[in-house]
Amino acid sequence: QLQLVESGGGLVQPGGSLRLSCVTSGFSLDYYIGWFRQAPGKEREGVSSIGKSDSNTNYSDSVKGRFTISRDNAKNTVYLQMNSLKPEDTAVYYCAAFPNWISWSRLDFVHRGQGTQVTVSS
Repeated sequence: QLQLVESGGGLVQPGGSLRLSCVTSGFSLDYYIGWFRQAPGKEREGVSSIGKSDSNTNYSDSVKGRFTISRDNAKNTVYLQMNSLKPEDTAVYYCAAFPNWISWSRLDFVHRGQGTQVTVSS
C-alpha cells in the first residue's frame, strides 16, 4: 500500500526551528520524495526534494540555506529540518512521491500525505 505520513508541524516563533518527518511505505528508493507547501491564497510551491541519497537534493530559492532535507532509508523516513523560520514560511506542508526529477519539477506527484500545518508567528 502506497502511503506517506507527515508529522512535526506546529506553531513556532520567527527565527525558530522545526523538523518535519515523512514516513513512507510502498515506494522504492528510485522515487524522489519531496516537500511542497500551500498557503491560503497562494500557489503551491515546491520546497525541497531528495533522490536516493543525501547528495541528490534540491531546494527552492526561498528556503535555500535555511532548510535541509535528508532521508534515512532504513527507517523509510525523509526529514525536513527548517531553521530560521519566517512568517512567510507559514503553510500546510505536504510530503509526496515523484517517479523522477522532471515530475518533481512539475510537482506532478503520484501520491502525497495528508499534510502538516506550520505556523510561524510571534
